[in-house]
Parts: sequence; structure tokens; C-alpha cells
Amino acid sequence: MKIIGINGSPHHQGDTTLLLQTALNAASGEGAETETLFVAKILEKLKTPFCTGCANPCPAACYRGTAFENILKTLGTADGLLVGSPVYFGEISAQLKSFWDRTRRLRTEKKLLNVVGGGLSVGAARFGGQETTLQAIHNMMLVQGMIVVGDGYPDNDAGHFGAAAQHAARKDEHGLKRAVILGKRVATVARATKSLRIGR
Repeated sequence: MKIIGINGSPHHQGDTTLLLQTALNAASGEGAETETLFVAKILEKLKTPFCTGCANPCPAACYRGTAFENILKTLGTADGLLVGSPVYFGEISAQLKSFWDRTRRLRTEKKLLNVVGGGLSVGAARFGGQETTLQAIHNMMLVQGMIVVGDGYPDNDAGHFGAAAQHAARKDEHGLKRAVILGKRVATVARATKSLRIGR
């Protein structure tokens, strides 16, 4: 079972990294193999900064033969995705949006169909747009046909929409606790639904 973390923050050592790594560690504790993708670093190597929707289906013209093509192949092997983003104007980061727009080919190939997904977000304040950011993450997952997890059980609550924290995340015990629960939940549901994924 493979769980991949997608870090949508432009800062590699910030709040989003801590929250996402906390969730991935919890998934690892459930027996999952994990790895993290830093989208800002990945995008630096591409000549075209944004998807232009040049054709449908996606011909991969802007990344064919690059490292990004291999990154998409790796994504296509995942049983679960944990996607994290800081809150920018109540939404996901531009880096995460640009990265996800380039997963159009995976949608055509149904590579993320029935992959389990959970969202994490960090805002500057307790009520800093985390839930709308999580909803944006969920919307991206739903378009790919993924299985989105949110709230858990009354005694094991990951948060209604996912794990949310406020800056500084290292001091937010509530947010870190929810990240652990979400990581475990994604791993548990991924294990239970493995037979639904194509080619796994």
C-alpha cells in the first residue's frame, strides 16, 4: 500500500510540511509505504508554468520526456493521497493548482480512480480559510474520481473536512492530532478499497 503526500506549499520547511509529515508518519504506522512530492520544486523544472488546456485529451506536450512525466507515473501507483496546502485568499496555493491541472492525463487514464484522498490545510489564524481550502482540495480529487475521506467517528474525529491547523502548526496540538487521525484513516480506507483500483 502506497500513500503519497503532495505538499502544495512554496516553503519546504513550513507549517504544511509539518502537518503533512505528521499524517504520513501515521499512515506509515498503519503499514503504508510513503513518500512526499514538493510541487514548488517540481514546477521549477518545467518551462511552461501553467496548463493551457492545449488539447483534449491531454497530449502531455508540456512535460513529455521530463522528470514530471515520471512523477505522474508515480502518482498513478498510489493507493492514497494526502494533499496539503497553506491558505491563500481562502483557497489552495497557486503552486498546487498548477501541479494538479497537469494531472489531466491521469484522469483520462483513470489512474486516480478510487484512490483514497484526504486534505490538510494551514491558515494564519484559527478561522483563516482552512475549510474552504480543504473543499478546493476535495473538488480536485472528486474530478479525478477519487474516494474522499473527511470526518471519522465521534471518538476519532479528523475534522469535518480534513485536518486543519493554524500558524504556528508545531504549537497547534489540535491540528497535529487531526493530522494523525487523517493519516490513519486514509491508510485504513486505502487498504479496504484496494481491489477497486485499476492495475494495483
